[in-house]
Amino acid sequence: MTGPGQPSAQAGAGTGSAQVGEAEARRVAEEAREDAWLRPSFGKQLFLGDFQLGLIHPYPAPDPELEERGKAFCERLTEFCARVVNGAIIENDAKIPDEVLKGLAALGAFGMKIAPEYGGLGLSQLSYNRALMIVSSVSPAVGALLSAHQSIGVPQPLALFGTGEQKQRFLPRCARGEISAFLLTESDVGSDPARLGTTAVPSEDGAEYTLNGVKLWTTNGVVADLLVVMAQVPKSDGHRGGITAFVVEADAEGITVEHRNAFLGLRGLENGVTRFHDVRVPSANRIGKEGQGLKIALVTLNTGRLSLPASCAATGKLACKIAREWSQERIQWGRPIGEHEAIGKKVAFIAATAYALDTIVDLSSRLADDKHNDIRIEAALAKLYCSEMAWQLADELVQVRGGRGYETAASLAARGERGVPAEQMLRDMRINRIFEGSTEIMHLFIAREAVDAHLAAAGELIEPGIPAGKRARAAGRAGAFYGRWLPTLVVGEGLRPSGYAEFGPLAEHLRYVERSSRRLARATFYGMARWQGKLERKQGFLGRIVDIGAELFAMSAVCVRAHDDPAAGLTDGAPDQEAGTAAELAAAFCVQARSRVEELFRQLWHNTDADDVRLARRVLSGSYAWLEAGIIDPSLPGPWVADAEPGPSKLESVHRHIR
Repeated sequence: MTGPGQPSAQAGAGTGSAQVGEAEARRVAEEAREDAWLRPSFGKQLFLGDFQLGLIHPYPAPDPELEERGKAFCERLTEFCARVVNGAIIENDAKIPDEVLKGLAALGAFGMKIAPEYGGLGLSQLSYNRALMIVSSVSPAVGALLSAHQSIGVPQPLALFGTGEQKQRFLPRCARGEISAFLLTESDVGSDPARLGTTAVPSEDGAEYTLNGVKLWTTNGVVADLLVVMAQVPKSDGHRGGITAFVVEADAEGITVEHRNAFLGLRGLENGVTRFHDVRVPSANRIGKEGQGLKIALVTLNTGRLSLPASCAATGKLACKIAREWSQERIQWGRPIGEHEAIGKKVAFIAATAYALDTIVDLSSRLADDKHNDIRIEAALAKLYCSEMAWQLADELVQVRGGRGYETAASLAARGERGVPAEQMLRDMRINRIFEGSTEIMHLFIAREAVDAHLAAAGELIEPGIPAGKRARAAGRAGAFYGRWLPTLVVGEGLRPSGYAEFGPLAEHLRYVERSSRRLARATFYGMARWQGKLERKQGFLGRIVDIGAELFAMSAVCVRAHDDPAAGLTDGAPDQEAGTAAELAAAFCVQARSRVEELFRQLWHNTDADDVRLARRVLSGSYAWLEAGIIDPSLPGPWVADAEPGPSKLESVHRHIR
């Protein structure tokens, strides 16, 4: 199983991807993985049937000084966004106004995660994500720009892997407002960059590299001042070669922004196609060692992925507000529509899930700040779960709003109604299921980590073509592991009626999580026993395993937060008789999640996966091409020429910078 965004060890010509086989792609992916578990992980143990609630209960407490600093910044940011940022204008013009960018730079928003010694604010991950929620609620495009700049752009890789000289040289510029971008993807290289085509050829004296290649979907790349570029260094004497990361000046000779892309949503996103032609980059700009680029990218994403759930949580909160207001206001058949069961169920789903998304962001951020945990699984689960559920929330909001949900905010406002951007929320949220590792890739990434213990135990036992002697020794090692592990999956705290009693009415849901964790581990073992080395190809099965784990993670998070947060449901420190409690929302979410979990367990063994694979092969072979008769393919050349896509011109975008 391979993880997201993983390039290869072959040099390309700079104009196309290298051709590598499946084995080579897998080898490169495995080399880039963090294979050691040096710190505890709640998510890892959850998939092993070991429900370690103590790893998240109580929630890690934030540093008081950082909390106050973050709170003060968020207050200033809220005031600025309410006064200056107009999401409707950004949506209409497909451009973030210069005054917004300059204002954010003056606030220090481009240096939220940069340490104070380099001119940044040095906010915690928790405060950073709270800030992204604020910004994303008014304009997800602005949220994406800030996130791409410091979650995966120059600040994060340099903070983790940069030299002291590199930090002194580049981080103050980023903190002041110079925009950075991350360039990995190419036209036919996405989640399997083992075929990366962009090259970085070292000079004979080792003083510099020459970059050639083309990068696609370069978020922030159209307006960036600094780029993090992943390129193949050819193997040679004195050079280990492999995918390597560089900081590149965006105005360097030989760099051309060839196109500004337009998308379904996030219309203000400055995303394009960037070409490198004989671009000379000093060796001092290399991040880490040669061949470490992919590992740097993956480690960076461990915390970088947490910014995307923040945008999703913001959508959840906004969807809850809009659904509540509209469901009270809209009268049908003599009653507010929210009082009809069909709509009431949707409102309940939106509210409960919005609480869960907010909670997942809160917990994951605290775990990242605590630095005592390995959060690679938790961050990936947060990205996967929040992106999928936020999309469902937005879809249900459109349905609750009906025709007004499908109509644009501009059209609603033009005819005198409140300009609610429900359809825009749906469009803006759709990319999150693709950004920073698609849902399908996240399933594989998490599954690879979740079954790591099984692969380590089974080892050569499941590898094809292993000699009998080695296979026998591997069987002995696997037997010893499973002999110790399987008995632990029979009984646990979840079987005791008094288990987790301190959680009151939420205890039953934690007991369910504990039992389901062991059930999930047993199912994983059955899958390993049944398919052995072929398990990695059973992507339907693995996807459901991961989805069950994600639901259990979310249930655990809401129960702990509702228990640990006495302020929820209080007004000025006193009970608000009209306010619902966090425990009520947590319980409602858990009941809904349990229904989804049971269905996923059923589908592990009762599904159409094999039939669907066979049918897909027939479709791909052209067996059903006759089904496509009677239509006109609008993507094929026709007698018309499409108008230019909306938005600012390429040159206008390229030359917009914060000064």
